[in-house]
Amino acid sequence: MDKVSPTQEQANIALEPELEASPGWRDYLEMTKPKVVAMLLLTALVGMCLAVPTLPPATAVIVGLLGIGMQSSAAAVFNHVLDQRIDRQMQRTFKRPMAKGRVTMFNALAFGVALMVMGFALLYALNALVAWLTFASLIGYALVYTVWLKHATPQNIVIGGLAGAMPPLLGWVAVTGEVHPHALLLVMLIFTWTPPHFWALAIHRKKDYAKAGVPMLPVTHGIDFTKTMVLLYTLLQVVVGLLLGCQE
Repeated sequence: MDKVSPTQEQANIALEPELEASPGWRDYLEMTKPKVVAMLLLTALVGMCLAVPTLPPATAVIVGLLGIGMQSSAAAVFNHVLDQRIDRQMQRTFKRPMAKGRVTMFNALAFGVALMVMGFALLYALNALVAWLTFASLIGYALVYTVWLKHATPQNIVIGGLAGAMPPLLGWVAVTGEVHPHALLLVMLIFTWTPPHFWALAIHRKKDYAKAGVPMLPVTHGIDFTKTMVLLYTLLQVVVGLLLGCQE
């Protein structure tokens, strides 16, 4: 009987989790980042409710939320595809489906494209403006932020955060078919909230981001400077909130 060398045995053990793992519906659900999408849909619903003096039309709400949700989920899936190398290096993300090899590149892309196309079609049925604005947000997050900004500048989350701040505007446009200054103020409220939120998380995960080579602000400028920026953006958010309160 052939003996297995210690080196071979260690290699086999290392491969066992990936060989035993198989994709399931939970893996695909996880790739859509359901908690994040739920938060985006909540802000989109707020935009819908504020867009009209009475209750928004049920069709616009249901179709709009489905379309925005599908496009947001597609962006999250593409983020998993593009970030799988970094995900393997970070403690927070190394168990993600693609990082662990449970979902193949082809299946993930097919899933993401299907969500993107269905979401776009639903929104286009409402009006073309909301469909294209939502698609632009998807491109902004999945490509501009994930592929370029995230690795290019410590201001990545400031610029890239615009995509995540769009849902109130998307909800507003889904109901009215037009862009309104009040909707833009809602976008600014979330836009000013995003950096301090993510920088607080980045302080906690500073070593993870440094290991993965991602230039988050705590990695490039230190924790004290990041805390100062968190305070400044929080004050800016208060100003935007007061501006919203002054609107009739």
